[in-house]
Amino acid sequence: MEWYNIGKSELVKELKTDLNYGLSQREAEKRLEDFGKNELEVVGKKSFLSKLIAQFTDFLIIILIVAAGVSSFVGERDDAIVILAIVVINAVLGIYQEGKAEKSVEALQKLSAPNAKVIRGGNQIIIPATDIVPGDLVVLDAGDIIPADIRLIESSNLKVEEASLTGESVPVEKDANTKILGRVGIGDRHNMGFFSTIVTYGRGKGIVIGTGHKTEIGNIATKIQSYDDEETPLQVKLNQLGKVLGTLTIGICIMVFVLGLFQGRPILKMLLTSISLAVAAIPEGLPAIVTIVLSIGMNRMAGKNAIVKKLLAVETLGATSVICSDKTGTLTQNEMTVVKAYVDNKILDVEGIGYEPAGNIKLSGKNINISSLPNLKNLVCIGSLANDALLDNSSGMYKIMGDPTEGAIIAFAGKLGQTTEELNKSYPRIAELPFDSTRKMMTTFHSNYINGKIVSFTKGAPDIVINRCSKIAINGMIVDFNKELKDKVLKVNKDFARSALRVLSTSYKVWNEVPKSIKFDDVENDMIFVGLVGMIDPARSEVKESIKLCKQAGIETIMITGDYKETAYAIAKDLGMVEYENQAMMGEDLDKLSDKELRDAVKNTKVYARVSPEHKVKIVTALKDNGYITSMTGDGVNDALALKKADIGVAMGITGTDVAKNTAEVILTDDNFATIVNAVEEGRIIFSNIKKFVFFLLSCNIGEILLVFISILLGWEVPLLPIQLLWLNLVTDSFPAMALGVENAEPGIMNQPPRDTKESILDKSMLGGIMFQAAAISAASLFSYLWAMRMYGVNEGLIHARSVVFATLITAELLRAFSSRSQTYTLFKIGFFSNTRMIQAVLISFLLTVAVLYVPVLNNIFDVIPLTSHDWLIVTTFSFIPMITGELYKDLFKNKIK
Repeated sequence: MEWYNIGKSELVKELKTDLNYGLSQREAEKRLEDFGKNELEVVGKKSFLSKLIAQFTDFLIIILIVAAGVSSFVGERDDAIVILAIVVINAVLGIYQEGKAEKSVEALQKLSAPNAKVIRGGNQIIIPATDIVPGDLVVLDAGDIIPADIRLIESSNLKVEEASLTGESVPVEKDANTKILGRVGIGDRHNMGFFSTIVTYGRGKGIVIGTGHKTEIGNIATKIQSYDDEETPLQVKLNQLGKVLGTLTIGICIMVFVLGLFQGRPILKMLLTSISLAVAAIPEGLPAIVTIVLSIGMNRMAGKNAIVKKLLAVETLGATSVICSDKTGTLTQNEMTVVKAYVDNKILDVEGIGYEPAGNIKLSGKNINISSLPNLKNLVCIGSLANDALLDNSSGMYKIMGDPTEGAIIAFAGKLGQTTEELNKSYPRIAELPFDSTRKMMTTFHSNYINGKIVSFTKGAPDIVINRCSKIAINGMIVDFNKELKDKVLKVNKDFARSALRVLSTSYKVWNEVPKSIKFDDVENDMIFVGLVGMIDPARSEVKESIKLCKQAGIETIMITGDYKETAYAIAKDLGMVEYENQAMMGEDLDKLSDKELRDAVKNTKVYARVSPEHKVKIVTALKDNGYITSMTGDGVNDALALKKADIGVAMGITGTDVAKNTAEVILTDDNFATIVNAVEEGRIIFSNIKKFVFFLLSCNIGEILLVFISILLGWEVPLLPIQLLWLNLVTDSFPAMALGVENAEPGIMNQPPRDTKESILDKSMLGGIMFQAAAISAASLFSYLWAMRMYGVNEGLIHARSVVFATLITAELLRAFSSRSQTYTLFKIGFFSNTRMIQAVLISFLLTVAVLYVPVLNNIFDVIPLTSHDWLIVTTFSFIPMITGELYKDLFKNKIK
């Protein structure tokens, strides 16, 4: 049942209540047992143990656990301990930022009112809001948080702030007597009040029609918890890579084991050899390095006002192909601002942003002052005195206490040197007719304004005020407001409205004394028209350039808002998001489309207006079904579902609700849309760098596999032991890999379209480079091993030979790291010393290797001996081969790589 469609008598009948008496206390207690508490509950949370177990289901991790078990079984406990330590560290690093939905619902719970005023048994009482039940009669006053979803039965000048739920930029007028036919969106249900929204003006009564999870907010909470966290593109690619590597590892280990047995080698020895190959094949440090590099990226983004709560979201930002943005507070200032004025038959442009009373007033591009137009002072005085808002600068930032439209007029007056305090002091208010939604006007009486006489100032809806004026003030004269002049003013009003401006009209009337009986029809009639003010929640100044950058980077921007279509389209056009009106769509139109039609519609639609939270989810889902990597930005409760559903949810840190912040993966601390573009660029850099160190690590690991595999094929002793390979993969390779993770952006990274997330992390050019480099690394290591065996002997000198190949392989990989900084540009072009972290990383890894070779205790653990100066000459000679061949490969084949 749609409660906003039914009348009061049917409402009372359905809910079995009374419009005056309310529910009895006994009936309320019975319903509390039936319906439960008016609160949002969090569904069962995952235990820490279940989260921990989930970390050990990765294919590569399982292989490592098996390798550790075999090592322990054959007596190689040191190897087993080291392998298990790696597994545990990766598991600990894998447990982070879980339970976002739980936190989101906890934030929703905080939005609820602590207490509520209800009528029970004919008496008004205050009860905990959690004890409210369907059928309760709720009393509302200005400042109250609406404690449940209610159908209004009485209202007097009632306005409700619903921005966090609907995206409406100004408080919504509510009228209990509004008749609504058919299905309408939340923002158009003017006879309803919603849980957690705030009464800003007037008073009302309503009957509770939904509590807890049966409210609109509760519906959002339920859906937030029902949406499963989806894997990011990077997770998918790394998991695919892990399965491929794992399968290859098992296959190679079995093949080598069988080959060894065929050669007549001992079973135990071949088991250890197979473990060596498994250790060599698996890039043990990859998960840790990915985590560390993403963490570094998180810190860099935090320095640029983007807090990333989920590590993998850092990289997903770089793949973003569509940014869906809420309008109010995200693309706009969320501060109503007067931008146009009409007075003395002239249209003025008003500069400045927000509520700060600073900005020029211009006529035909030239600055003017308040004395240049006779009625300009009247215009701002009427707007400021028939006004209940206050301008507050106590915190160092200008804020408005009261209605945003009234605040905009006060700021406008301040730009002309007129302050509310001085005006009220000079022309005290002595009586008033408050605004109501039926008249759509407000009138105040002031003394001493014109020749010591009393004047009534009226502001309100232009069409109503204009029809109640018989005179017009033009250029210092009062003349008849004839049809020609009225048509001219109405045309200006229409033009302002077409530009999505919220327009107010000002007028006045002179009195000898305040009427003894103040009646609307007497006071607000035969008035003198003064002028119009047009205001809007303006676009942020930096957003236009950011949207231009998005287009340049192949990223589409889409506005999804609860505001009106005309306003949304005007803002979008000003920002360069749209060109034609058919690129905008109403939320109600979405309900008429099938899933397939919606998927087609989202390809061309750039603005969605008057949408509900469910509509936002539909749009995001359709975009994702079309293959877009979707980012959703927003600040309200109404955005939470879409933030959760999108690939990347981005919440506003200043204006954002706790619900939005806890649901999103990214929080913008400056509420600046431009920051999203910076974050996207950082995400692209990070993914590019991840590819670089994956390229580096895999070429090293495959080089190690080839080294061991070819040695066995040739009938040689295994050149490296498992613990030596672990040292290589975890320590020696990890530092340069992390340095690759902070490599600077390559030229033109934001001039390229978003990458295709369906492509493997290893593209054709990478695979070619990996195999080429792996061959060079294994060749250099094999030559050094062959030299050492001939120099020191196959049996007696085995430890010495392994020490030589150990040093050669490490040094070759460290030098190779410099070449891995770009697959396209040579070191001569990017600069050998342009990444100081790489130099530091290589030095640290090399010094650690020297320590292993020359510190006696480490000698024994790693089964190596110190090298002679002649050994180092051989090691150095062979170590330069991979780096030189890598640079030649780029220079010879870079066109293919591109």
